[in-house]
Order: sequence, then structure tokens, then C-alpha cells
Amino acid sequence: MPLDAVPQRRAVILLSGGLDSTVTAAVAKQEGCDLFLLTIAYRQRHAIEIEQAKQVAASFGVQHHQVVEVDLRALGGSALTGNLAVPKDRKEQERTQGIPITYVPARNLIFLSLAAAHAEVVGASVVYFGANVLDYSGYPDCRPEFIRAFEQAVAVGTKSGVEGTRLEVRAPLLTMSKAEIIQLGMTLHAPLHLTHSCYDPVGSLACGHCDSCLIRRQGFAQAGVEDPVAYAVR
Repeated sequence: MPLDAVPQRRAVILLSGGLDSTVTAAVAKQEGCDLFLLTIAYRQRHAIEIEQAKQVAASFGVQHHQVVEVDLRALGGSALTGNLAVPKDRKEQERTQGIPITYVPARNLIFLSLAAAHAEVVGASVVYFGANVLDYSGYPDCRPEFIRAFEQAVAVGTKSGVEGTRLEVRAPLLTMSKAEIIQLGMTLHAPLHLTHSCYDPVGSLACGHCDSCLIRRQGFAQAGVEDPVAYAVR
């Protein structure tokens, strides 16, 4: 490395294989970070996203991609980790009222804790994740006050924190609409065609009717761009 070169800042990116996390990874890359991608296989109903995350990581040419297994199905409490039915064809007003059954108890708290641990191990000073308060307003762990509280907890509860290296948590898509996220992803040449957003896939195809599919499809329509993924029902 040249003497005047500035070393890249190491960053852990929570990569689910979905649209938001993929665009978030593209943002971190554009900001010049050395990417350490972390995917959590938590026995989710839509486990196909794990394979998509691997493909997304390969498309970025990232050397560091780790998949960690955590059995949240053992705890249940969500349509994504149990036998509860995934809501389908809900209107926008329904989707913004209350916390949906697709909320996985403490998921982002668990995921960010794993990301913070990974950051300590690899020497990263920032964690990126694709939280969004506009499209997923019913999820309490996607709010800025949760993110700031988590940063405070890490500052006092980790070795790196008490030694003076604070971990920053970035959610660059936090206040963006789905259409804006898609447009940003295209600008950054993120591999949107590799992403998977469906909660209840039919084989390898997105169902087209769950909340996540409806939000994604509406976003692509508003962005004026054709969604590159296949749906069981259009």
C-alpha cells in the first residue's frame, strides 16, 4: 500500500438477499468501505433468500461473506418462523396499522448483536443494515430511536466499546420510499435481479401477494422500472 494511501474502513453489512439489504451493500461499497457481508440463516420460511445472498455477494466480488445459523423457529411467534399464515393481498391501509404477524420477535436486535460481534472480530467500526421506516412502519426495530439505543448498548457492553472504539450503525435507506431505493440501486448498479423479497415463495418464485411482494411491486411500478424477478402470479 502506498505511504499516502488511506486504508479502507471495514464495515459489516447485514445481507439478507433482499432488495433493501442489497442496495445497502451497494451504498457501503460506493462509500469506499471494505465489505464484510453477514447473512443470518434463522430457519425462516423464505430460506431461498440465503442462496440469493450468496449470489449477491459473488456479484459484488466480495471475499468476506459469512452465513451464520440461528434457530429462531425454536422460538416461533411469527409467520416467518412458524406455521402461522402469511397475510396476503392486504391493502396499504391494513399494512400500516399495528405490528404485522410477519414481525419476528427481536430479530433486528439479534441480527445487529451478531453483526456487532462480527465487527469486533474483524475490526470493523460500522455496521450497515437495510432498515426502512416508511415501507415497514409497523416494525418497532426499524426505527431510528432503536438504532441509537443499540449503539449506546454496544458502547457500554463490548470490549471495543469500553476501550474507546465506538460502533456506528448506519441505515442509509431508513427514510426512503421503495421507488427511491430501487432508483438508487439502479444508479449504483446493484444486482436487483438477484434479490428475493417474498415472505411465502412458491418454490423459487415470489408469491406476488404477501406484504413484501406488494410493496416491492408497487415500488418498481412507481419507479417506472420492470421488476426483474419472477412471480408465481403477476
